[in-house]
Amino acid sequence: MRMKRIFGMFVATSALASLAACSVSTTPGGTESGGKKSTGSLSIGFSQATQQSPFYVQLRTGAEQAAKKAGAKLNFADAGDDVTKQNNDIQDLITRGVDVLLVNPVDPKGVKAGLAAAKAAGIPVVTVDRPVPSGAVAHVGRDNKEMGRLVGAEVAKALGAQGGKVIEIKGDAGGAVARDRSAGFHEAVAANSKIKIVPGPYCDYIRSKAVTAMQDLLQTNPDVKAVYAHNDDMALGALQVLKENNRTDVRVAGVDGLMEAVKSIASDGPYLATALNDPISLGATAVTTALDVQAGKKVPASVDAGTGLIDRADAATYTGSGTFALTGKE
Repeated sequence: MRMKRIFGMFVATSALASLAACSVSTTPGGTESGGKKSTGSLSIGFSQATQQSPFYVQLRTGAEQAAKKAGAKLNFADAGDDVTKQNNDIQDLITRGVDVLLVNPVDPKGVKAGLAAAKAAGIPVVTVDRPVPSGAVAHVGRDNKEMGRLVGAEVAKALGAQGGKVIEIKGDAGGAVARDRSAGFHEAVAANSKIKIVPGPYCDYIRSKAVTAMQDLLQTNPDVKAVYAHNDDMALGALQVLKENNRTDVRVAGVDGLMEAVKSIASDGPYLATALNDPISLGATAVTTALDVQAGKKVPASVDAGTGLIDRADAATYTGSGTFALTGKE
């Protein structure tokens, strides 16, 4: 069995049922009414950008698991991809009296007001998945440029010397994750001058948007040889359109290690590769880092949760019942 481990991996803890969805929810035993904290445990606020992607649903689950294991209380807020709401959510979490804040920003620059409010209240902030220019004491994420590079190298190998046209379906406009996943991919294929990248639209990591985009892109690029999407959910949307048009000759690749993609890779179909981005372990690492920060421990400004490539050679070893492939596979 072959494994391409790039950085240290973290393994999440046992499963925890997800909380009922609401604007701001609290794990059992959270803050009391009126914003007064219950005694006896730390309170973590988690302001998340969205729940409209499987990755972010699982990121929340990983944070909930880690908070429960540590005996901390997790107050959760879903911004619904609205930066104004996210700033209001952060203010609400501050009012509830949280000890430390986890923030997965909708817009790294647009969340500045919320971070300023946290600083004024003396509450440390740790960002997760998407970094901010300033205002956080630490960031927990993964090397998204490396993810793009790993997948790009696999696509370049599959296309060979003849190259061909590659459609790139992007994540979010202005986001560091999308920027880095694109840059890494472009660097990996740059050596082959016969590979031409066709920039697609920003589909916000949502499959349905990628489906719509791919329908148009396939019409205007019938000679496409491969599709690279900034996450597996969008790549699977593109694959759906390709199958509907009997274009199983077109290779597909994504990022995140979504289990549906991993199983597709293992089946030796058009799906070539993905990069590990286990959100359970990422959420757990974010909570651990936030608790260390709140306790006054010295933590790195940037905490890398690790990544690696999943391709046809080892996809079967990652196949399981979870939503995403887990880091730490041996």
